[in-house]
Amino acid sequence: MILFGENISPTFYERIMRIRFTKMHGLGNDFILIDCREISPHDVSAIAQRLCHRRLGIGADQLLLLYPSVIADFRMRIVNADGSEVEMCGNGIRCFAKFIWDMGLSDKQIIRIETLAGVIRPEKSDGLVKVDMGEPILDKDKIPVDLPEVQGSIIDYPLVIDDTVFNITCVSMGNPHAVIVVENVSTFPVAYYGPMIENHHIFPKRTNVEFIEVLNPSEIKMRVWERGSGETMACGTGASAVVVASHLKSLTGKQVTIHLKGGDLFIEWSSDNHVSMTGPATEVFTGEIELHEWPRGDSSSEDRTRKTSIFR
Repeated sequence: MILFGENISPTFYERIMRIRFTKMHGLGNDFILIDCREISPHDVSAIAQRLCHRRLGIGADQLLLLYPSVIADFRMRIVNADGSEVEMCGNGIRCFAKFIWDMGLSDKQIIRIETLAGVIRPEKSDGLVKVDMGEPILDKDKIPVDLPEVQGSIIDYPLVIDDTVFNITCVSMGNPHAVIVVENVSTFPVAYYGPMIENHHIFPKRTNVEFIEVLNPSEIKMRVWERGSGETMACGTGASAVVVASHLKSLTGKQVTIHLKGGDLFIEWSSDNHVSMTGPATEVFTGEIELHEWPRGDSSSEDRTRKTSIFR
């Protein structure tokens, strides 16, 4: 049942939606996936913040929404735990594709998924999911990075953060990344420097930040601070950007295994300039939740959270 706070009338609500969801993860980077082909929640930012909350909701790094598409097989929207919408997520699209195959929504070996970063093509690959991540973007204005004094690409740019100089290499894989080489990534204070770099003024759309330790020309150990989510256990677009950046810096080849907190991804930057990512996708559980959609201009979300419970 729905519990109403004292002196709160049920007519206070705009409507109540009962929504089925699937909890999934790619190497520990976790998601709540909702099939929106027949429903259309309008305040996805508020829904993401509530459902992704680790204590008050289901808990996830991001909310994934599945829609029909007029230019591809399906359309994916990605909303961070803080409510901001982003262009692309490598681990997310592997989970998205697995959901489509597992639910029998498509029997294609390769499916076309519309994202804000363009049409992405995941394919089945020996129990894993291989994704053509497209071509890396290196032009600073398209990433974007606001550095008028720099022309073209940004490789080893000295960014000063809290009296420490970080040599950043910037790549977009449909979303912005800043890659930084450190000596010991396991002990590096990611949670301290990550948010300062993410929100630095040179990144007009903020940035994801990858801290990496190059083990050898074919292996990299990586930790990631994701824009809008904080440190996560894995990031597919980040791993792709890392291989591009490390090869540009002559530190690795073009076929690299990335060791993340949640497991390994295999990344290849091929001769056609496309980056492919191969890794697992896992379903954790399914469930059903009742969501209240509120009229605009009513009481604050804090008051609503305090006075009601949206869980059955």
